[in-house]
Amino acid sequence: MCNLYSVKTSRKTLMETFRLSDNRIAVFEPLAAIFPGHMAPIIKATAEGDRELVLRSWGFVLLRDGYAPKRVTNARDDKLETRFWADSFATRRCLVPATSFCEPDEGRPARWHWFALKDAQGSQKEPRPLFAFAGLYRQWRGPIKKDGPNVDMEVFSFVTTLPNALTQTINHERSPVLLTTPEECATWLGGRVDEARAVIRPSDPAGMHIVQSGADKLDRWGAPEAPAAAPRLL
Repeated sequence: MCNLYSVKTSRKTLMETFRLSDNRIAVFEPLAAIFPGHMAPIIKATAEGDRELVLRSWGFVLLRDGYAPKRVTNARDDKLETRFWADSFATRRCLVPATSFCEPDEGRPARWHWFALKDAQGSQKEPRPLFAFAGLYRQWRGPIKKDGPNVDMEVFSFVTTLPNALTQTINHERSPVLLTTPEECATWLGGRVDEARAVIRPSDPAGMHIVQSGADKLDRWGAPEAPAAAPRLL
């Protein structure tokens, strides 16, 4: 399960990587720590077939009798046909831009390990390559806090699959699905369900590396500067 990631990149890189028009990108600052419930950018298709980048709240909402609603940030690939996810998987897929994601180990206290991609030459030098999580989104109408008021907002989650040899060293169960090519992104956004499922697979461990480990829950990569955390919706 991934409950922490960052997106620290430029507007120009977002436009070039995800084929976005300048008038289709919401304004946001680079984000060094995105937690469940935070607002973060996603890319989805418009009714006209264009792509747009918008800010949405991370985590589908699951109501629980007697408890506060739970934010469900990850969709297991073996659960995508269940009632909770099926309609979004079939009709509302999105790209979730990121430059790194974080997993805690099992230590007491835990150490937090940040994963990022190597560049096209296999180098570990900065700047870090931009990638996308395979995301889903939906409209939520209801409470997000126990005994709280109903809200109307769009939320997103992203898909996880089996870990690769690198991510397995920290999290033995799941790892996010990373989309790293224009073809994968196009298929995820606009392909048939069977075509979208075909891009769900563990990432190549040779193309990734751990860029930061320790107690810090902020991605400390220094350029560009980023706020400590994404803004919360409520």
